[in-house]
Amino acid sequence: MNQRFTDLIFAAIKQRLSDLHITGGFPLIFRRDGTIHFDKNIKWSHTEIDAMVKEMLSDRQLQTLRKRWSVDFALSFNHVRVRINAFYTTRGLSLAIRLLPEMIPDLTALNLHPSLSQILELQSGLILVCGSTGSGKSTTIAAIIEEINRTRPAHIITIEDPIEYRFKPKKSFIEQREVGFHVPSFDQGLLDVLREDPDVIFVGELREPDTIRLTLNAAESGHLVFATLHATDAENAINRINNCTTDENQDIIRYQFASTLSWLIVQQLSFIKRIGFRVPILSVLRSTPSVQSSIRENKLTQLETIMLTSRNEGMFTMKLYEKEFINNRSSFVHPYKSFGMGADSSKEQDHVSSLIDPNAVQDVIYMSSIDDAYKTDGASKLTGDDDEQRYVILEDHDMDLKDLLAQYDESKEEQIEKKRTKK
Repeated sequence: MNQRFTDLIFAAIKQRLSDLHITGGFPLIFRRDGTIHFDKNIKWSHTEIDAMVKEMLSDRQLQTLRKRWSVDFALSFNHVRVRINAFYTTRGLSLAIRLLPEMIPDLTALNLHPSLSQILELQSGLILVCGSTGSGKSTTIAAIIEEINRTRPAHIITIEDPIEYRFKPKKSFIEQREVGFHVPSFDQGLLDVLREDPDVIFVGELREPDTIRLTLNAAESGHLVFATLHATDAENAINRINNCTTDENQDIIRYQFASTLSWLIVQQLSFIKRIGFRVPILSVLRSTPSVQSSIRENKLTQLETIMLTSRNEGMFTMKLYEKEFINNRSSFVHPYKSFGMGADSSKEQDHVSSLIDPNAVQDVIYMSSIDDAYKTDGASKLTGDDDEQRYVILEDHDMDLKDLLAQYDESKEEQIEKKRTKK
């Protein structure tokens, strides 16, 4: 590891910085308490940045950078973990660096509402945590998953890009897959995961329509699924889910989402002057019959009213959350207390299997679903009881993910029409 870079990271932790930006021939940029600052005393040359990035990256990551002109990765050293995006600009390569504690903070250390601990009791459903970049979505989910890890036996599988927090198995057995290293894409990871006997699934980010739809399928199959999404409020988040497919299939998505959603949390970090640092401000939407009905009927403007009138059911708008929880709380934990406390962090080393070609491109995919398998050319159908999990295994290379999802949508449309007919 480049010594100058290491020293910079340690200095940034001591000065309570959240982000660093390094670009050739320009002063160091850093973010403290949400505000950008310049340090004119620190500069990196273009050649220094190129050499440093080359040292940091694996062969596969370097290949990605050369082809895509950007790459995401994460590094751990001395109880500190950093998430880095290297990307090509007018100044050559630039680095955007997020500082993460290697020890996963708990819900109390994150200054989150104690009601979030109720999520730990769930065995199934979708927990969607939304917000802008840098709002702490992944950290909130990591804290909840770590508490599950600490308190109950479960098989937890994460699909991330990149892996931000490294979990050390305690009562739970945890397996982490990084997109580009252990799985070629989020979609392939979600196609894999139902054949891997999970109890809890974490999808690092819902970006593409197919990823959203496969995540809903996983939640519908009876697992507890966590996912993050870039959205500014509950209505915006649900619109993004609904719009992941064409008009004729939106009824299917709405029904799926309404039936699987358990919690929808929108998070932002807000600087609180009286305590001198940022804390999470949340809006919380929980699944109730009125919420499910609003989602199914696409009456999303009703959601804020439901949150305002459902405080006794654990719902909050951001204004209500700040008024009733943040303003009435007398003490807070400084977020930087989590840094430098890596005694309990995972020391397990990554292992590269000799059977895996890290540069291979996968050309065969399979799909797993709880719905009746589709009788199609190139796909095999497994029969069983209605409650059993069934799989469609794609062996025909000419049949792709979109074909399978189209079949799935047709099946769901038939199910919805049957329900309407019965009513």
